[in-house]
Amino acid sequence: MWDIITKAAWQTIYMVIGSTLFSVILGFIPAMILTLTAPDGLRPNRLIYGVLDVIVNIFRSFPFIILMVIIIPFTRLIAGKSIGTKAALVPLTVSAIPFVARVIETALRGVDSGLIEAARSFGASDAQIIRRVYLKEAFPGIISGITLTMINLIGYSAMGGAIGAGGLGDVAIRYGYQAYKIPYLVVTSIILIIFVQLIQSIGNLLYKKLM
Repeated sequence: MWDIITKAAWQTIYMVIGSTLFSVILGFIPAMILTLTAPDGLRPNRLIYGVLDVIVNIFRSFPFIILMVIIIPFTRLIAGKSIGTKAALVPLTVSAIPFVARVIETALRGVDSGLIEAARSFGASDAQIIRRVYLKEAFPGIISGITLTMINLIGYSAMGGAIGAGGLGDVAIRYGYQAYKIPYLVVTSIILIIFVQLIQSIGNLLYKKLM
């Protein structure tokens, strides 16, 4: 049992860390565009903001299981197959991008407007304001958002086990539920809880340090 669970735990860690990395990189782009083109942004643009806002909301509306099925052709195109731990990175990343975009946008738009105006009055360019005001001031909030993203992805990776993603969710379903081996179900649940608590604790520590 422990060999199976250990392998599944590493698969879950791989899926969560990999999809978090990709989703933060890809989610940062729409987050910054939303922040800059918002009505109170540096470059307000109602059309761009409105279209991107709708797109982000649409992708956030899909339950993860449904999203995994819908984008199977895209997953197969990117990963070469539709099942397995590596293939699961695609739907996990796609599902997390709009969430990351929202939490980063929220952190960026939470920056004190007085600081932005002060930077403008000193002649700072948009790039300087983004780098030295927006990102610097919003960084603790961004870290907090990434922490929430990782916790959500742990749950998504467990759900992905229902359709061949591997990881602890797959072990819990195949061995714990379908084969009626309760110890598998109990142990995988405990490990998932430990993962969540560990990530949240690290995230809280980083947030306090950065603040």
